[in-house]
Amino acid sequence: MTALLLALPVVLPILCAGVTLLGLPGRVIRALSTLVLAAVLADAAALLVLTDTRGPQSVHVGGWPAPLGITLVADRLSALLLTVSVLVTLAVLLFAIGQGTAEKRRSSAEVFHPAYLLLVTGVSLAFLTGDLFNLFVAFEILLAASYVLITLDADGNRTRAGMTYTIISLTSSLLFLTFVGLVYAAAGTVTLAQLGPRLAELPDGLRGALALLLLAVLGIKAAIVPLHFWLPDSYPTAPAPITAVFAALLTKVAVYALLRTQTLLFPRSSVWTLLACVAIAAMLVGILGALAQDDINRLLSFTLVSHIGFMLFGLALFDTTGLTGTVLYIVHHIVVQAALFLAAALAVRHTGTTGLDRMAPSPPPRPLVAVLFALPALSLAGIPPFSGFVAKLTLLRAGAWQGGTAAYALAAAALLTSLLTLYAMSRVWTRAFMRQEPHPDHPDVPPPGKPAPDTARHPERRADRYGARLMTTATGVMVMTSVAVAVLAGPLARVGERAAHELLDPRAYRSVVMTGEDR
Repeated sequence: MTALLLALPVVLPILCAGVTLLGLPGRVIRALSTLVLAAVLADAAALLVLTDTRGPQSVHVGGWPAPLGITLVADRLSALLLTVSVLVTLAVLLFAIGQGTAEKRRSSAEVFHPAYLLLVTGVSLAFLTGDLFNLFVAFEILLAASYVLITLDADGNRTRAGMTYTIISLTSSLLFLTFVGLVYAAAGTVTLAQLGPRLAELPDGLRGALALLLLAVLGIKAAIVPLHFWLPDSYPTAPAPITAVFAALLTKVAVYALLRTQTLLFPRSSVWTLLACVAIAAMLVGILGALAQDDINRLLSFTLVSHIGFMLFGLALFDTTGLTGTVLYIVHHIVVQAALFLAAALAVRHTGTTGLDRMAPSPPPRPLVAVLFALPALSLAGIPPFSGFVAKLTLLRAGAWQGGTAAYALAAAALLTSLLTLYAMSRVWTRAFMRQEPHPDHPDVPPPGKPAPDTARHPERRADRYGARLMTTATGVMVMTSVAVAVLAGPLARVGERAAHELLDPRAYRSVVMTGEDR
């Protein structure tokens, strides 16, 4: 049973991706993709319950034990992030289906769905793999799928952005492969469970160089300042649901890899000053970049860069409370970032523009859309009682307990960034939503004085309304999930704390990978 739970998130989406290439009708493909992601979500939730009650779980693919074969392993951290990530991909898939119907485009199921399912496969493999080489493979699957998705219905600008994204990602992949080769040459294995003790025997200079190389590699993929330059020019050009899923997941997968590798391979007993400086730079540079933007998608992309710094905050402290805060912040940010981009897409659909200055003269979106944007925006800014406040409070407590110049500087930067984030979100709100003009020619509401269209005689209008409802529902699911994260802050914090203990004391993780015995 454990083997099935661990294998399904990787195997089921990739098998379904192959089935969608058989020329099935678009309606069947959409239903199949939705059912597969729902099944993977149920599997991930079961895996989370299992790891939280019984500890880390592993399966040796093909019966070959580590380090000879491929090992899939899940602990509380990977199972929690897998569950949240699959929930986001399911909601974004529903939004994408609704958007395709509403905009009356010719079905792109033969391209979109296989690539999207491969993206889910890459995310699942990254969270569950037990060795460095298959972590590299997971990133390559993500790269291949994301390039297809980012260039859907591409014009010249989108193709250029896709090429930039691909070239930067390939450069990072080459560096990652170089790192894997150097680690194998130095330690004789790429199995994560074995590498910690073996790397500890290396000279300090070599070990430090490997740690810095890995930080650079994953820093590019996570868009950590100053390696973030590619993200604001790449994500906003993609179709709205693709931008949402990229912003929610791709950088977080890299942050997860950074958490996993730094705690397993390069554990520390004190504050990591270099990473603390990088975290401060990320928070401040990212949010200042956001304040300079007029395009709503670029603004949200820069806030994404900024809030990666909060995730590095806890890792830099390298203690239980700090890592607990990082885990909570990753969960919060995955959900909130997806909700913000989806709500922004609804506003853009109404106004027909992504420019905040051009939104101002246009009729405001419906009040429901305004609420769907406001709730995750307040959470991102850390306003109580939303999930962002809970995560940031945990990080600030960790900084206060740790003490020292670096911890206090991180706390000060976090507070300043939160205030600037609130200002940035208020700026979006006042320009996009706080206007009192009438609603002429609203795409979903008939103009005043005219009867509602007869949808029975105009099936394209009925499809348009169905698509709009589906998009709004998917966005609402994400917003309600962000609220649920706040409501369930207590249980989530306890799971996060147990996950942090496992990161700092990986004996159970190593044991289940090397011996297959649950502890």
